[in-house]
Amino acid sequence: MNNAATDDWRVGVDIGGTFTDVVLWREGTENLVQVKLLTTPDDPSRAVLYGVSEALNEAGITATQLTSVVHGTTLVANALIERKGVTTALITTQGFRDVLEIGREWRYDLFNLDIEMPAPLVPRRLCLEINERLDATGAVDTPLDLGQMPALIGQLRAADVRSVGICLLHAYLNPAHEQAVAAAIAQAMPDLAVSLSSDVSAEMGEYERTSTTVANAYVHPIFRDYVERLVTALQKLGYSRELLLVLSDGRGIAADVAVKYPIRLVQSGPAAGAEAARLFGELAQQNDILCFDMGGTTAKACLIHDGEPERTVNFEVARETRFAEGSGLPLLIPAIDMIEIGAGGGSIARIDQRGLLQVGPDSAGADPGPACYGRGNELPTVTDCDLLLGYLDADSFLGGKMKLDRAAAEKAIQTHLADPLGISATEAAWGVHETVTANMAQAATIHAIERGLDATRFAMLPIGGAGPVHACSMAQKMGIGCLICPSGAGVASAIGMLAAAKSFELGRAAPAELSVLDFAKAAELLREMAGEAAALVANAGAGEAEVTQRFSAMMRYLGQGYEIEVPVTLEMVERQDHDGLLENFSESYRNRYGRSEDMPAELLSWRLAVTGERSTLGDTLGQRAVVGAAAPASRATRPVWFDDAYVEAPVYKRADFGTGSRIDGPAIIEENESTLVLPTGFQLNVDGALNLILEAAS
Repeated sequence: MNNAATDDWRVGVDIGGTFTDVVLWREGTENLVQVKLLTTPDDPSRAVLYGVSEALNEAGITATQLTSVVHGTTLVANALIERKGVTTALITTQGFRDVLEIGREWRYDLFNLDIEMPAPLVPRRLCLEINERLDATGAVDTPLDLGQMPALIGQLRAADVRSVGICLLHAYLNPAHEQAVAAAIAQAMPDLAVSLSSDVSAEMGEYERTSTTVANAYVHPIFRDYVERLVTALQKLGYSRELLLVLSDGRGIAADVAVKYPIRLVQSGPAAGAEAARLFGELAQQNDILCFDMGGTTAKACLIHDGEPERTVNFEVARETRFAEGSGLPLLIPAIDMIEIGAGGGSIARIDQRGLLQVGPDSAGADPGPACYGRGNELPTVTDCDLLLGYLDADSFLGGKMKLDRAAAEKAIQTHLADPLGISATEAAWGVHETVTANMAQAATIHAIERGLDATRFAMLPIGGAGPVHACSMAQKMGIGCLICPSGAGVASAIGMLAAAKSFELGRAAPAELSVLDFAKAAELLREMAGEAAALVANAGAGEAEVTQRFSAMMRYLGQGYEIEVPVTLEMVERQDHDGLLENFSESYRNRYGRSEDMPAELLSWRLAVTGERSTLGDTLGQRAVVGAAAPASRATRPVWFDDAYVEAPVYKRADFGTGSRIDGPAIIEENESTLVLPTGFQLNVDGALNLILEAAS
């Protein structure tokens, strides 16, 4: 191995609720160094440094040879879910201090009198008002009264506020008032973190925009301090370049930009997993993918249609009621459209008040972890059940680095599930496995239907440590006949970070009916957006010649409540091509809903994605075909539960499979970071990119 200092070595790091994944890759080579270790909840950066050091040692290089470190983290999401942000205030327009309390004024469950709405991140006493007002065109209706600022600053000091969100009416059209308030605060309280809605989320929707701005402010100091600690620690290792972070839309950006908008990293890890699924689907020549990501804490699903992940600018975090839309904190940021569909490997199973099996939402996490980890937890989890059913092996978990306690898992299941139900521990474990899998299959199917897509026409691609364990059973329940199981599925999010391009997306609200759209003003706005976004991407190291721009518009028929994304070009807007824009909208609408309408259309916002040169990871992984034995020899056998009995199933090592290898189920295929369960009735073939292609018998 050539270890010259000029070698282009890159590291991707994903911090999950249970495990931290590290992948080291050398540009132009097919081999990846993969490390999976338990997350350190008290200080997540410790696991990052342990993992990076282990990967460097395995490759025989030092941190000075790294050209980039790309990182994703659950820190932002956890701070919101656990309400562990900083003391935060909101400054808003006179008369709007209750916007967070009022919300949307609708109930997410009409028939439940005891529903819990999410408590605002800012208490009402810290929702402060200032006299000013812009009208719906962005023109000044009431001038800003900066004479109120000394009193407001006094209130911020008295409450020991560490961060403030500024969200003024219609600031998405004219940020001048917000910027003036921020300047006054910066002069009086230079250490106070400030988030402007016109920067964080320049979108329509007063409640959603305020919620997003406040959430950004709530986590800003925590995230800033974490990034600073991590950068310092990496520098001590010898890494001297820019730290890159992956956003919720799967794009990578420089750390100093990400620190300004931490809310845009709220689901960076899962988004990177979707980017990995896109990459592996491309290598398998499959454009329609259902990405099924099951880790230690949650399971998520994402649809990749025509080679691109479905995207959104509206989603929720920290829901009071799991799966209940409207019970969480709304965010208006670019994100990959993912849905939480179930529990993770560490989710705790119990008997509910009705005497039925319930799994989650609480998780044993990394500390103490499932009962089989032997760290003090006595409650059964999904992982404990998978171990008892034979899907996992106590001696080969994480490649044998971590021994599992099967007796502790069986005791937890027997005590808390089997005995109360009057059944055997194995039957209880199978009940948990079936409950989890059926719930996920139902949720993923509904997710596809709601987006006008037929999940049975998609290939499932399971990732995450627990994804390949449950994938075939879930696919059978959904009527999906093809699965793509990539190498390194257990660390796919970290691989996705290495595949992510340096990119950033901007959105600017500009509501107008298409028939009266001011094209000249729109073209000026798009050019401003192009300059701003290009500068952000260049700051992450993308050369000007590498940068590409993709404009789009969020449009709908007049009177509709939801919009769709429509591709546009700057040239189309500059030549005032009304008919071309309308035709693009009609075509996009037909592609999504199968029809278009003869109705007036309206435009809500413009969007721009600026992207640097894509990683060459996909090119190199696509060339790693290794001819393998037609039928690899199994390493061992063990009893594995399938449907209603234990079957003595052969156990294979993933490394023994090469292009052209083929086996039939039942079988177990073990990899250091994950295990694939292949039931009876499935056939496995290996393609040229070393993906395991599973097909169910018709």
